[in-house]
Amino acid sequence: MIKILPIILCGGSGKRLWPLSRTSFPKQYLSMDESEKLSFLQKTVQRLELFENIHKPIIICNEEHRFIVAEQMRDIKIKPKSILLEPVGRNTAPALTIAALKALEEGIDPILFVLPSDHLIKDNYKFKKAIASAIPYCNLGKLLTFGVVPHKAETGYGYIEAAQILDSEALIAEDIKRFIEKPNKEIAEEFIKDKRYSWNSGIFLFKASIFIDEIKKFEPEIYKFCKKALSKKLLDLDFQRLDKKSFESCEDISIDKAIMEKTNSGMVLPLNAGWSDIGSWNSMWEISSKDENGNVVFGDVVLKSTSNSFFRSEQSLMVGLGIENLLVIETTDAILIANKEKIQDLKNFVNQIGSEGRKEVKIHKTIFRPWGFYTSIAEDSNWQVKKIIVKEGQSLSLQLHKYRSEHWIVVSGTALVEVGKEKKTLHKNQSTYIPQGIKHRLSNSGSEQLVLIEVQCGNYLGEDDIIRFNDKYGR
Repeated sequence: MIKILPIILCGGSGKRLWPLSRTSFPKQYLSMDESEKLSFLQKTVQRLELFENIHKPIIICNEEHRFIVAEQMRDIKIKPKSILLEPVGRNTAPALTIAALKALEEGIDPILFVLPSDHLIKDNYKFKKAIASAIPYCNLGKLLTFGVVPHKAETGYGYIEAAQILDSEALIAEDIKRFIEKPNKEIAEEFIKDKRYSWNSGIFLFKASIFIDEIKKFEPEIYKFCKKALSKKLLDLDFQRLDKKSFESCEDISIDKAIMEKTNSGMVLPLNAGWSDIGSWNSMWEISSKDENGNVVFGDVVLKSTSNSFFRSEQSLMVGLGIENLLVIETTDAILIANKEKIQDLKNFVNQIGSEGRKEVKIHKTIFRPWGFYTSIAEDSNWQVKKIIVKEGQSLSLQLHKYRSEHWIVVSGTALVEVGKEKKTLHKNQSTYIPQGIKHRLSNSGSEQLVLIEVQCGNYLGEDDIIRFNDKYGR
C-alpha cells in the first residue's frame, strides 16, 4: 500500500482575526479555545493520528515562524519529517511543488495529503472516511480536492462546481467543471440550491509524481525555480531553508489557478465533516458555545441586556450593556469593536492602518524566540520594560547593543549572567546591570523556567540593535 505523506501549509497572516492574529504570530499558531490549549497547527497534526500507513508530516512555513513551529511540535511530541522554510510567501502552487520534490528525493512516490494548518474539523470519523474514499482515485492518477457540503450562502469561501451532483453519503468523486471566486450573496444563494456546488476546502490528495508532471506541463517556470531553490541543501538545525533568489522568482499563484483549473485529472469529493476555516470573527461566533442570548464570551466579561455578540478579553474586565450584533476583542495593545455585518471589511481595513505605519498590525506585545518569549509591558521613546521567560536549559545569544543599556531583575528561577568577562548566578530579587556596548549573555541554569524583568534605556530600542557573537540556534 502506498504511504500517505501529509503536507502541512502554514502560510498566511490571518488578518481577518486581527487583533489576535498578526504577522508575527498568525492564526495557525493560536489557540482559540480556553478549555483546550492546542493551536490550530497542533490540532491539524494530531488529527493525522486517525490514519494508518502515514508518514510524519512535512511542514512548510515562513522562516520568521520557524521556532514557533518547532516549539509547538515539541509540545505535542511530534518530530516532522521536514520543516521547509519559505523566505517569502508565494502562495500554494510553489509551496506544494517544493513539497512534492522533497517527497520524491527518497526514491518513493507517496500520496501527498495537503492540509492547511488553520482549519477546524468537528467529525473525525467522517473526515477519515472521506480521505479513505479518495485514495483509489489517486492511485489512478487523479488529483483530488475536497468540496465541503455547504449549509448556508457563504460569501467568504470560494466554490467548486462539479460536473455531476455530489453525494456526501456515497462519497463518489466527480470531475471538476470550474472553480468560482468568492461570490456575492445572490449568487451564493443560488449555489446552495444546486448539489453540484461545494465550498473549496483547500484540502488535496494526489501522488507526488502526478503533481510534478502537471506542474511541468502547466507551470514549467515554477518547477524550474523550485527545483533550484531546494537543490542547495541549506540545512539549519531542524529546518531546511530554500534559496531565496530562486524561490522569489516563482509566480505568486495558488494550486487552483496553476493546476486544478487547467488539468483534465482534477476531481472533487464531497466532505461533510463539520469543516470550517475559522476565517473571521463571525465564524468564531458561529462555532462557539453561546449563552441563552446568543453571546459568546471569553475572559472576564459581564453582560446585561446584550445579545448575539462575541466578547473576548485578555486582561481587562469587559462590560457589555444594551448592545447586540457586536464583536469586541481586546488584546494587550489593541481593541477591535465591529458590527458583525461589517466584519468582512476587516482585512482591508487592517491593511490600510498597517500601511499607515501602525506596528500593532504586524507585531504582538509577546514575541516568541527559540529560548522562550518576552512581553513588552511598558515603553516610551527612550525606555522599555519587558517580562522575559527563558525555558529550562536555554540561553540567549552572546550579544551586545550599541544604543541601549539594560537592567535585569530576577522574579523567579535561577539566571546565569555573563557581562564582559564576569559570570555570576542570580536568584529571586537579585539584579544586574549591562552597560551599553558590553558583551553579555543570559542563561537559565535552574530546574524551572526563569522569569525576569528587563528595563532598557537608550536612544534606540529596536530589536535590530543586537550584534550576535555566538548563538546555539544559528541566528
